[in-house]
Amino acid sequence: MTVSVKICGINSREAAEAVLKAGADFGGLVFFPRSPRHLSLDQGRLLAQQLRSRVRVVTLLVEPDDAMVDDIMAAIAPDFIQLHGNETPERSAAIGLRAKRPIIKALAVAEATDVARAHAYQDAAEYLLFDAKADAFATRPGGLGAAFDWKLLSGTSFKRPIGLAGGLTPENVARAILTSDAAFVDASSGVEDAPGKKSPEKIAAFVSSARNAQYTHVRGDV
Repeated sequence: MTVSVKICGINSREAAEAVLKAGADFGGLVFFPRSPRHLSLDQGRLLAQQLRSRVRVVTLLVEPDDAMVDDIMAAIAPDFIQLHGNETPERSAAIGLRAKRPIIKALAVAEATDVARAHAYQDAAEYLLFDAKADAFATRPGGLGAAFDWKLLSGTSFKRPIGLAGGLTPENVARAILTSDAAFVDASSGVEDAPGKKSPEKIAAFVSSARNAQYTHVRGDV
């Protein structure tokens, strides 16, 4: 199985070029003011133009209202919308219909019941993305560099492809894929030298490690 790779939190032309050079499948743009990777609509428009047709452009939103969805579509016209808040299945589906774009729904995980609730989103989202649950003091729902127990996903069955986020790095992504059977992986802080500062070297290493996970398993490195 070929695993797809998403690099999220792209916030500079240099980072975008590194993502393209590494051969990632998805490029994520964050529109959430509390994130160190937050973009203005003008910044996002320019980066989307750089990425478009070479990767699938994803806009990350947290509980957006209809006006925000409309603004994102007008300025960015992404290929996917990723919802990273507490959006219900009904609201997720409504956003997808309004934008006429498929939804990636991020779901926070700390225990098995968090994984189980993803079943309610299967008709609302094209992809289900499992991320580590932020603690009570966190200022944002993701991009915190925390991981959850990937074994919680092992053996689960969904009618949508599942993805994995949270604390993924070039060093652990192969193990994460083999443990969870994820169809795609999503990295942000794990490919940075500092919050919001992407590392071209780490991006290249992450994509390579994810692509070669199955061969890592054959060698017995995981």
